[in-house]
Amino acid sequence: MSGSNKKRILFLDMMRALAVLMMVEGHTVDALLSDTFRDLNSSSYNVWLFIRGLTAPIFMFTSGVVFTYLLRLNPQPFFQNPRVRKGLIRFITLVVIAYFLRYPTFTVFDFNFVTHDQWMGFFTVDALHLIGFGLLFILILSYISERLKIKDWIVYLGGVIFFFGLFSFTEKLPWTEFLPIPFAAYFYHGTGSLFPFFPWAGYVLCGAILGCYLAHNPGAFTSKNFGLGLFYIGVGSLSVAVILNLMEYFYFEGDVFLINNLALILIRLGLVLVLNGTMSLIALKLKDIPEIFKQAGRHTLLIYAVHVVIIYGSAWLPGFDMILHKRLNVLESAIAAVVMISLMLAM
Repeated sequence: MSGSNKKRILFLDMMRALAVLMMVEGHTVDALLSDTFRDLNSSSYNVWLFIRGLTAPIFMFTSGVVFTYLLRLNPQPFFQNPRVRKGLIRFITLVVIAYFLRYPTFTVFDFNFVTHDQWMGFFTVDALHLIGFGLLFILILSYISERLKIKDWIVYLGGVIFFFGLFSFTEKLPWTEFLPIPFAAYFYHGTGSLFPFFPWAGYVLCGAILGCYLAHNPGAFTSKNFGLGLFYIGVGSLSVAVILNLMEYFYFEGDVFLINNLALILIRLGLVLVLNGTMSLIALKLKDIPEIFKQAGRHTLLIYAVHVVIIYGSAWLPGFDMILHKRLNVLESAIAAVVMISLMLAM
């Protein structure tokens, strides 16, 4: 990835590599670690669980940054920008692969023996679906920005507010009552979807705002103030989340669905921004990172697809999860994660 000064944005390479390696580790341990060791009273398990919960926001945020940075670097009108076509192809590729990985039958066209649970698994919206549509939303909002002559970051921010702000309401709606399950799965967690549009697309669009800033301000990432700015904005997001939690405790005296959701969203976003700011500051001290980590960041789709098939299997191949599902202890799960990460880097 290069800016107008042909200098790579090193901290984005670092973030992409971190995101994909966290994803591989999280999936491996979650699939194989025995329930005996999943103790919510254990501080070490809670730390692991908390870090794992950050993997998806980091992955989605970074995807939005990189895609938008490359899109907005090109000053051509929307329909003449080659990145638009590439983005549409990327959207289609991600969604097709996402459904292929969850295909319910090895017979391809014979669905007579597919169970209800298998169909529900096939319609589950996962990270690839969400990122694919997240890129499509960026393209749509970029077009709206150009047509209405509104600054692109303002339009992206509107999208962020939309997906974050409506989550507490969309999650309560019975989407399956007025939409077929394959479509309802994109709007809430009720069908078993892991990453529906609300609130998860908001993290992709948050990344789009940063990508837009980097494209419009070449070389900004080489300044210490840039990293500190991201860090402080992240701390601000965390502070607002704490205030919301205090409001709930002192004024509402109970579990408030709206406040809880907004606080959790802001905590995740704040930590992602703090991490990006920290990586940016670290990158200023580095001349480069090992090529193998750059390659891992560039080939996230390949790594995602291959490691998912190895761990969870597919309609045509059994995965390790089918054989060792939640049967390993902590050390064995850690070794399995190291082996899986090593295989992905070697690939």
